[in-house]
This record gives sequence, structure tokens and C-alpha cells, in this order.
Amino acid sequence: MGPFKLYFLYSTFAIFPGKLNVRILLRFGVDPALRINVFDELKLGESYAGVFQVQGFHNESRAFLFQDSWRNVRVKEDVAEVMLQKLRDKTEFTVLATLKQERLNSGVLLSIHYAEHRYLELESSGQRNEIRLHYRTRDQRQHTEGFPYSLADDRWHKLSVAVSVSHVVLHVDCNRIYERVIENPSMDIPSDTTIWLGQRNQAHGYFKGIMQDVQLVVMPQGYISQCPDLNRTCPTCNDFHGLVQKIMELQDVLAKTSSKLSRAEEKMQGLDGCYCERSCSMNGELYREDERWTDGCRNCSCYNGTVQCETISCPPPQCPPDSAPAYVPGTCCKECQPVCLFRGRVYVEGDLKSVRDSSGNCLLFECQKHSMQRVENAPCPELTCPESEHITLTDRCCKVCRGHHFCVEGHSPSCVENSECVNLEAGSCCSCKDGYRALRDDSAYCGDIDECAEGKHYCRENTMCVNTPGSFMCICHTGYIRIDDYSCTERDECTTGLHSCDENAICFNTVGGHSCSCKPGYVGNGTVCRALCDGLCQNGGSCVNPDTCICQQGFTGKRCETDIDECTDGFVECDSRAICVNLPGWYHCECRDGYHDNGMFSANGESCEDIDECATERHSCANDTVCFNVDGGYDCRCPHGKNCTGDCNHDNKHKHNGQIWVLDNDRCSVCSCQSGLVMCRRMVCDCESTTADLFCCPECNPGLSSQCLHQNRLITYSSGDTWVENCQQCQCMSGEVDCWPMSCPPVVDCEFTQVPEGQCCPHCITDPCQADTVRNDITKTCVDENGLTRFSGAAWTKHRTECTLCQCKVRQRGSWEYTQTVGDRHTLIYCMHSHILMNVLIQTDRYTDTHLHTEWEPDTHAHAHTHTHTHTHLHTEWEPDKDRHLQKGV
Repeated sequence: MGPFKLYFLYSTFAIFPGKLNVRILLRFGVDPALRINVFDELKLGESYAGVFQVQGFHNESRAFLFQDSWRNVRVKEDVAEVMLQKLRDKTEFTVLATLKQERLNSGVLLSIHYAEHRYLELESSGQRNEIRLHYRTRDQRQHTEGFPYSLADDRWHKLSVAVSVSHVVLHVDCNRIYERVIENPSMDIPSDTTIWLGQRNQAHGYFKGIMQDVQLVVMPQGYISQCPDLNRTCPTCNDFHGLVQKIMELQDVLAKTSSKLSRAEEKMQGLDGCYCERSCSMNGELYREDERWTDGCRNCSCYNGTVQCETISCPPPQCPPDSAPAYVPGTCCKECQPVCLFRGRVYVEGDLKSVRDSSGNCLLFECQKHSMQRVENAPCPELTCPESEHITLTDRCCKVCRGHHFCVEGHSPSCVENSECVNLEAGSCCSCKDGYRALRDDSAYCGDIDECAEGKHYCRENTMCVNTPGSFMCICHTGYIRIDDYSCTERDECTTGLHSCDENAICFNTVGGHSCSCKPGYVGNGTVCRALCDGLCQNGGSCVNPDTCICQQGFTGKRCETDIDECTDGFVECDSRAICVNLPGWYHCECRDGYHDNGMFSANGESCEDIDECATERHSCANDTVCFNVDGGYDCRCPHGKNCTGDCNHDNKHKHNGQIWVLDNDRCSVCSCQSGLVMCRRMVCDCESTTADLFCCPECNPGLSSQCLHQNRLITYSSGDTWVENCQQCQCMSGEVDCWPMSCPPVVDCEFTQVPEGQCCPHCITDPCQADTVRNDITKTCVDENGLTRFSGAAWTKHRTECTLCQCKVRQRGSWEYTQTVGDRHTLIYCMHSHILMNVLIQTDRYTDTHLHTEWEPDTHAHAHTHTHTHTHLHTEWEPDKDRHLQKGV
């Protein structure tokens, strides 16, 4: 261990004493306020159809058998809200469960979802032999993280999934199986979210088997409460990330404060001996400090040399029954005006209404003092437009031509401050001028929009926004020259080295900035360029140079396409009591038949010990023979001088030597007694045979019992059928539906990706502001313009430029960029290149920059002991029954 790691461990105890206390607490139990026991909250002891209490893996807590496919195990709304309150907005939590899942079953263990949005769901697929973690990301996208592992093997397992910000660790039977960096889950769970146990909803995801101790622990490393021997004192990723981020923020505050203090001292020295009376200027008028005045529909005041205006608040007028609120010329607020009732409608003082009498003559009335008074009609001018273009109006007797200019008739004067008259089809109205917003609902009075304060300007780098009436100006900073109305420049970034181009890119100077283009053999946006490998690197491999891949541990080949079989290639030597099982990129030593692990779970299988079938009565010897335990099995021996029958005892039943029978609890397995030993085999399915047992071979059954319903419950599928639903590949197998995320083709190696609307797979894009996914690795850092170190993904406001937001977005090299809000979109403005400063090492001596999983270190991680089985063929040979009846190939 180097000096950095020694210092890191020392600092852990100095900086995180509270965390150490938490881990000490974990050694002896978890604070009840941090633990959610799902069984207790559900009160499963009460009646739930399809759920029965049974004997569990251990006797300390209850276990329940989940059977039927019409269950409704859902937490009540009020109880669910209390549970969600503990989980809401948390970045660290652990899901714990002890379970025994039926073979080939695909079911949900725990689901927390709102409508179609799964905020936290843990699923085990026995058909594809994987564990799936479904959740929503911080940018509100659905994500599924799959872990290849078989839980559905009809054996007991302890399962733990621990999440710490973007770090997830999967433990099975107290062995760390996977450790990955994932997209940050979002626990911003809305109200009315439902919690289900053993199913996704009333129609899908039914778990079949036994569950025990299903819990949510709202703290890091919650798996320690399930496996106390895994306790450790190292901080989590969240601890370390939060600490360093706080230090960086304090450094930023210190730098800004020091700069402001220096500028303040300079100004104070210049003001010594001076007396300045503050004043304000508005519309050419000068106002003194604290002076107040009315400007149109706004109350204004001069405060600290700045004009501050507020829109006049109009209280609703309390009008008597014979009046109504209406605007009066020259006022900002509505006032009570007399009203007239005429032919079932209400008119306000001054309103005109034209009607026709029985002879067809037009009569014009005006509302005056609560009654409609007859008004003499003026002669109508002759219209020059065709009769088809004539328009009849309700406030006059004379028709007008379509497109008549109503504003010239006198409506324009009612549009007062920063407002203009707009012609309509049958009248006119007021509309605010560009750069102004309405102060009254009729837009007769409008106020200036401060584009600078509201971020609605287009001023770019090296400029300062200055508000003007109805618009704004972009003023160049001292020492900069203007390029256009919105930007200024000073130097050639390419020649001075102040650019953001990758070392494998070419820099091109442009007006007001520069552009980057990757060199031949590399791809990217120029800021980040990566070597291009034909066919791309598979299985987490990295393309380091054109057509050169560096593979993850456990893989080889030009494109890392070949899994290294550690078992056959001689890399692994398991104990004689264990066999080596190869896994993609990994392996483990599994106890042979007749052996079981003593609980130490050693990497090479040394912890496998013999099962004494005689002492545990797990043998099949008849009464006239004696059971003798042997290493890895047992023998049925006939005592000296006796003539033994060779019969067998099986499931407390006597079987004759040579007898063949079908198991009572498994009609798909056939056994025989041979000289005291029971041999069993699984029935072979031949769908072409007319005598195939459809119960044991559901894939041969075209009937309803093996069919599945589509998610919409309108379409029926046969066993083996596949379909796509909501970007998931679904399959019907033996009457059960299993869905998993669609396999998308690899995108071109790029920094930013986006899933277009209506599609399922991501595509490369160059605009980071439109990206759905930006991978941020907290083990890489950037250096900002003040020399401060920033984490990847960190955001801050650029010093002395409050309208500019910077963010560290690191891929292969540390770089930072800042963006500026322009209207409703973001524009990439400037990027600066820097180097990666450090790699944070936690426990292991190496860190793999991949979102799939971290490298396993033989000297620091015990290889997980799993129970994954291969189902690719069925054993037909007879084998000794060493555990009641041994079902091979199931």
C-alpha cells in the first residue's frame, strides 16, 4: 500500500467518525428508524390469497410461500406513504431478502412504482438466469441493470443489493458477486406510489417460491446486517464524493470572497473624503434617494441608486348589484360602472348595441345611466368592396369591408403605455410592443422586460448585458473587441493553447472562439476523441489506439470477444472437493455432489466438506443393510453372514431391488432401486412423440395451460413465442411471461447519446445539452479557471460571470466546459483541457473505468460461491440418489 492509500485510510478515521459509529452499530444491529421490514408493514400473517406461512431457512423470522397467479400482495396506501417517506430522496439504501425460488420462475421480489414508472424494482429471471434492478435515473429515464446469476434453482439464498449514489454492489450468500458504477437512481418518489411484494402488479411478474426477511435498509453497506463478517470501516463512494465536493465548494467561496474583498478595498480607497448623494434616472427624469412616484401602472421608488418598480396591485372592486367592474380611460384598475340589461344581456356604461326592428331597419342603442338609449344613426358610407366581403358588426349599423382599419377610428388612444393597437377581423385590441409585458389584462399598459435579469438575452462570452427600454445591449469587457452584436473576442485560442481540443484533435481558430476536429483514426466531438476500432471493443474492452483493444480481465481476442475459460485453460485449481464453473469474465469453485460449504466460502473450494448422509439420514439403504459414509457419498453394505435383498428406502417407502417408479412430488422424474442405491433421472421431452407428457414438457403443449397473456390482456401467446413491449423483449415459457431490456447494437464510440422519440436504442449526438446520457466518473477530475479541482459532473458558476454555468464533463481526459442559458436552450461556449489528477482507490489496487463492473482482485475479494446451473441438456443416465432424489438437468 502506497503513501496515498495510507493517508487515505488515516483520513477516513479522522474525517468520518460518525460513519465509523454507524458501522459499529451495524455490527450489533440496525437502528429501527433506518430499517423497513416489508413483512411487518404488510402484516402477511393476515389473510392474503395465494400466500401461506411455512418453515423458513432459519427460525428467527417468518417465511411465506407465494403460489397462485392471482395474488394481490400490495401495501396499503397510508402504510406505503410512511415507508416511502423513509426512502424518498435518499442516495444510499440496501434491499435484503432471503428466498427460495422455484426453478425457471421469473418473478418480481419487490416493486415500488408509480403508474408505468418503476422507481425501485428487484426481479429474478429463472428463464434467463439473471437478476434485474429496475429504477429511474436522475433525468427521469427508465433504466435496467442486469446481473447474470441464477437464483431460481429451488435453493435457499441470501440476497443483498446495496446502492450508494452511482455505485451498486450485489451480494449472494454473503459473497460479493458484482460491483458496478451505474447511472444515479432517483428516489424523488411521488405520492400515490404503490409497493408490491412478490409481483409487479395484479397481472404480471408473479414470484413463485418462499421469501423470508424482505427488508429495506436506508443506509450504506446495509448488507452488513445480513452478513456481519463483511463489516469494514472504509467510506462509501457517497461519503468520499460528498467530502471532496464540499472542500471544493469552500475553496470556490474563499476565492470569490477574497476577490470581492480586494475590489471593495480598492473602491473604498477611492471614496475616502468624498460625499456622494445617490440618485436615480428614469425616462429622462432624475429622482432622489428614497423618492417614490407612479409610472403608468407601476409604483416606483429610488433605493440605493437603483429604480425599483412594482406593478400596482388592484383589489377587486366591491360593486353594487346595478354596476360592474370595467376599465376607465386614464386609470390602471377597474372601477364600478353602471350596467344596462338589454334583451337578456348585460352591457357596461358606453357600450353600443345594434338591433333590427320588424321592418329590417337598424336601430343603435347605447348604455347610459342604467338604460339603453336610442342613438341616431349617421349615414353609412358607400362600400367599395364586393358584397361577399361585407362584415356586419354588433356595435354599429353600418357594415364595413373585410380588413377594415379599426385602429384609425379612435381605439388606438386607449392603448397607452408601450402598447399598440392591433386590427382584428371585427374590431381591434391592444398588444404590448416587443420587449414589454402586459401590466393589465387588456394589454393597454405594458412594462419593460429586463432581459438581463431574467436571462432572456443573447450576450455571449466576454460581454456584459445592459438592459434598455424594450431591449438590451451587450457591452464588451475591457480589453476585448466586438465581433457582432452579441459577442467579443481577444485572442487566438489555438495558438495560445487555451482551447478545449483533445490531444488527438486538430484545433481551428474561428471568429469569437475555435472548433475541434478529431484526427483520422479517432472519433468524437473534438473535445473528446477516442480511437476507432473496427467492430468496437466488446465485453467492456477499451479502444486505446486505432484498431487496438485492451480487454477487461477474463476476456481476450482482437475485439475482446472471447471469454477466457479459466477452468479449462489451467488458470484455476479448485480443491478436489469442488469443481470449477466458468462464468463470463470470471469463474468460481462450486462444491461437488456429496459436499456442502461449511460457511467460510473459500475461493478455491477448501471450505467444502463431506455430507454425512448416514448421520443425516439422507441415504436410501434398506433395513437389512448398513449405511457407511464415504467421502462424497455413501455405501449400503450387507452385514457379514446375511443374505441382503438389495432393497431401498426412499421417502420413507420400501422399494424392491430393480423396482422403477415415478416420484410422488415430481411426476417428471423416474427412479429405480439398484442394490440399495436409488438412481433417478429427469424425463426427456420429445415433442414429436404423441405420448409426450405435457405436464413435464409444457413447451410441447399447444393448449391454454402453457399460453400467456400480453400486457394489454388482449393477445395470447403460445409457449416459446417472443414479442417486444415498451422497449423490452418478452417471451412466453410454460405459461409465464419474462421480459428483459432489448439488446441494442453498439453505438459509435461517443461521449453523448440520445434515444430519439419513438425508438428504443441510443444514437450518438454532439450537443451535450440534448443528451440523454452523459457518463460522469467521480474518480476523474478537472481543473477550473481558478485552479480549483472539480469532480466529473460538478457544476459551478464561473467567477465574475454570474450568467455562465460551468460543468466538468470528463470522458478519457479531464476537461471542463461552461454553458450559458439563452432563451429556452443552452449553447456550448468554451472548453478548457486539463489532465486527470488522480484515481480514487477503494480497497482494490486498480480501478476499471467502465460502467459494467469493476475488476476483481484475487488478493482483496473472495470469489463468490454461486449456484448457477446449466440447463442446456438433460441427463439421462442413472445416478446414485444422494439427497433423497437427485434431479439432474432441471
